[in-house]
This record gives sequence, C-alpha cells and structure tokens, in this order.
Amino acid sequence: MSGLMVCAVVLVAAGAFGLMRRRSEGRLKVRGRDGERRLGAADLGERLGERATLVQFSSAFCQPCRATRRTLTEVAGMVGGVAHVEIDAEERLELVRELNILRTPTVLVLDSAGRIVRRASGQPRRADVIAALGEAV
Repeated sequence: MSGLMVCAVVLVAAGAFGLMRRRSEGRLKVRGRDGERRLGAADLGERLGERATLVQFSSAFCQPCRATRRTLTEVAGMVGGVAHVEIDAEERLELVRELNILRTPTVLVLDSAGRIVRRASGQPRRADVIAALGEAV
C-alpha cells in the first residue's frame, strides 16, 4: 500500500510540474539583468532592425525552431523596420554562454539600440511576439 501512495505522490508532483512548465513555455518575459546588455551587428553577424530586432537562437535538429522561424519571419514582415536574425547556437557558443541561453529556440526582442527588452525560451506565440514588439518600438 505504501508503494501505491509513493507512486500517486510522484504522479501528482510530475503533473503539477508539467502544468507549470506548459504555462511558462514560450512566454516573452522581462529579465532585469538582460536590459543592461546591448547587442550590435558585430554580436549578431547582421545589422539591427531600424525599430526592433527579433533574435532567434536555434540548433540544427530543433523542430520547434522551424515553427519559431516561420512565426518570427511573418511578424518581422508585418511590422516595418523590424529584422529577424537567426543564430546557430552551436556555432556561437561564446555568445550563448554570455547570454545564458539554456535551450533552443530562445528568442530575444531587442529595441533599436540593441537592448534586450524581452526573452522567451521555447516557441513563442505570434500574439506574444507582437505585444513584445509594441514595447520595443
């Protein structure tokens, strides 16, 4: 009977963890320390957008990265002066470590000066990206 109780407690704890993780997956969040760091063309390998830049860290075998690329490309095409830059995390390990990128896809929303305004780990929703751009522009 005690084994059954342990199993039930583990299942409840795993379910609660899964629900918490699902709620935060892909949400664009403000992180205090990120606002101090500026990224420029030398960091990204491409020019910043005139109004904002969507930076995506991806890896070769990441399925959500493909969907994120489509979403960010669509949003950048809808809003003038917004650029989408995709960075291969495996090729830019120094930058990944410096920015504390722990998984792919990770999306950074930069303002026109290159300051990190928002960050999302996981695949963000289009509406969240558009709302974050509203803050960056």
